Amino acid sequence: MTYCVGIRLNAGLVFLSDSRTNAGLDAISTFRKMIVYEQPGERFMVLMSAGNLSISQSVREILQVEKLANGDEEPITIWNAKSMFEATRVLGSAVRRVYDQDGPSLKAAGIDFNCSMIFGGQIGNEAMRLFLVYSAGNFIEATRETCFFQIGESKYGKPILDRVLTPGTPLDEAAKCALVSMDSTLKSNLSVGLPLDLMVYERDSLQSNRIAVIDDHNPYFRMIHNTWGQRLREVFEGIDDPHWGGGDAVHPLLTPSHRYEPMRKIQGPDEKIV
Repeated sequence: MTYCVGIRLNAGLVFLSDSRTNAGLDAISTFRKMIVYEQPGERFMVLMSAGNLSISQSVREILQVEKLANGDEEPITIWNAKSMFEATRVLGSAVRRVYDQDGPSLKAAGIDFNCSMIFGGQIGNEAMRLFLVYSAGNFIEATRETCFFQIGESKYGKPILDRVLTPGTPLDEAAKCALVSMDSTLKSNLSVGLPLDLMVYERDSLQSNRIAVIDDHNPYFRMIHNTWGQRLREVFEGIDDPHWGGGDAVHPLLTPSHRYEPMRKIQGPDEKIV
């Protein structure tokens, strides 16, 4: 299992991934899930992967040399693609190539062809784009209404992303939000683990040096972990407890519903709910 999140904002892109893979409680390993493809001033692309590690590693290897037929013109690769859409088509082709090579053997061994990827960046003067690529090589693109993608163990870290992120969120605030999302996931799922890779890309820069590896000794991430837990408890304690008695409660709990009846109790063998 893993957890990766990619965020597309007006100001740039944020990518965060963990590095844990496991095949049981006593078989835990560390492998990076993020890779950066960069030609400064020309193109900047980031790929993050989740799912079967052997599939993901094969796709990453093939992606660097994968070519798409382009009629009488030069074949399309990630290095000459004129748009992120074209580059993502190359990625989809690489996924399908690995499926053609390994899919039948995996199926015979009872293993699903399981991989998902987040691929984003900027090429030339085109706007930044962010894609979610599925096991079949097909993909969808992030929009202003859905400005982030998650892969892997996504459910624990999604609530904070839903509540905080908008296209206008500043880059550093989005990076902080991603780290809180990751901390929530680490807290609730042992199959996601440190170290983390964090990459922040500023719009139109076509390169980035804002990349950090974060382990359990990182001062900022330790502060995030301690502060977020403490502030959550403070907010929780500041919320009124439910009031079950009569009287004039500010936020009464026992109020009649305009649509539904209260739950009925069964008090004998002959009673029916309906």
